[in-house]
Amino acid sequence: MALPILETWKAYFSDNHEGLGSSYERIILNDLLLKLMKRYQITSVLEAPIFGFTGITGINSIALAKRGCDVTLIDHDPERIVLINKVLDDLKNVTPAIVPQNEKNLDSCLRRNDAEIKPQVVSNYKALPFENNTFDMSWNFSALWFVEDLSVFLKELTRVTGKIILICVPNQFGLGYKWQKANTSIPHNITFNENNIDPAQIKTIMRNNYWKYIGEDFIDCPLWPDIGMSKEKFLGKYISSLLPSQKEMKPKQSISILDFYKDRDPSFPDRMRKFAFLENYAPTLFKKYWSHHKWLLFENPAL
Repeated sequence: MALPILETWKAYFSDNHEGLGSSYERIILNDLLLKLMKRYQITSVLEAPIFGFTGITGINSIALAKRGCDVTLIDHDPERIVLINKVLDDLKNVTPAIVPQNEKNLDSCLRRNDAEIKPQVVSNYKALPFENNTFDMSWNFSALWFVEDLSVFLKELTRVTGKIILICVPNQFGLGYKWQKANTSIPHNITFNENNIDPAQIKTIMRNNYWKYIGEDFIDCPLWPDIGMSKEKFLGKYISSLLPSQKEMKPKQSISILDFYKDRDPSFPDRMRKFAFLENYAPTLFKKYWSHHKWLLFENPAL
């Protein structure tokens, strides 16, 4: 979903069912993150801000932690940090099945000090509580909505980052985004800055901070549109051959990446990637109007 779940985000912490859309989104995003980690030899990561999209907040960087990265998560809501810590504790206190050779059980990472995941609260995003060049990589996903002053925040992000900054924003050209914008009302007591997700503005600010623009591309381009409709319902109605039969599906079957993160569902990524035909083969012009998100990558000029 393009617009933030402002009133229902807590529900995902009690019912981990994220649905097909968010599950696919996470795997495609993980593929990008791990590719950048390898390319730039990333060992420390800041995800800030972390809230603004459908699903369980705070688990987008788990894939990096399982590869040995120290991860810091920043959010402005103390209650959300408490709930995130509970999810992380649950992920750490599991007995895994078979852990892939190139990954590590999350608990073993922490116990051996190979990696840490540190959620913490900030009152605002104008001053980040870190020294210069603390992190190899800083990034966020569909989470700039609540940043009060984008220019100040991005300047802070460049200050604390030594190698690269990845920013993922909703695709404002997307048909689904336009549909949701027309059908979603933002509560009056919520500070919501849609201008913050404008790629042109982001690139201008980063250039003013003398960071090198590396490139951008569309991401999260599955077979379904970016609308509030259940993706299982959409595929069942229009592309039913891609889904398991009713006999194969359990009643109210939950779809969540958490079992994969617990090393109990190793086939999860491949099941999600089977919906990546448009992601892999659609022309850019098509993706401009169908993709749900877009990423922009910037590099520290001192690198």
